[in-house]
Amino acid sequence: MDLIQGIKERRSIRKFKADTVPQSLLEEVVEVARFAPSWKNTQIARYIVVTDKDKIAKLASPECTLGFTYNTKTMLNAPAIVLLTYKKGRSGFEKDGSFTTPKENGWEMFDAGIAAQTFCLAAHEKGLGTVIMGIFDENQVGEIIEIPEDEALGAIIPIGFPENIEVAAPPRKEVEQLLKFD
Repeated sequence: MDLIQGIKERRSIRKFKADTVPQSLLEEVVEVARFAPSWKNTQIARYIVVTDKDKIAKLASPECTLGFTYNTKTMLNAPAIVLLTYKKGRSGFEKDGSFTTPKENGWEMFDAGIAAQTFCLAAHEKGLGTVIMGIFDENQVGEIIEIPEDEALGAIIPIGFPENIEVAAPPRKEVEQLLKFD
């Protein structure tokens, strides 16, 4: 599959087969995702894979999902959950710890987003489905899965083999609505 086709065909997948995702396949996905661009090549993205069903159930609890039951159902259905974390204090910062731009530490989440999308596109290429979730209580998640002190949780990504490969694209805005020349 070529890049443009992958971008156009990748969908957020919320229903997965029960099949286990082989560790080697997840390693292949991260092998590709590690090429995601980042602020001054800081490469801040890290990936924690959770496959233990008890831990997944705890991550899917209302305390962790802030009561968003739609995410709870998706997480409980996934054979694995990826916690995308990022190294704090690097993207958007100078070596002395000061901010480089008025965006301050906003670049951390920007880089985490680039990493998440790159991870999901690589997973799609390998036949895996993913969905990027941002509704969570980071402290509650940290009670279940140890996140290193110098890292923050950027996204939760359920991953697995899609139950249904043919997922229709939601409507998209036209180019004229998105593009402006000045």
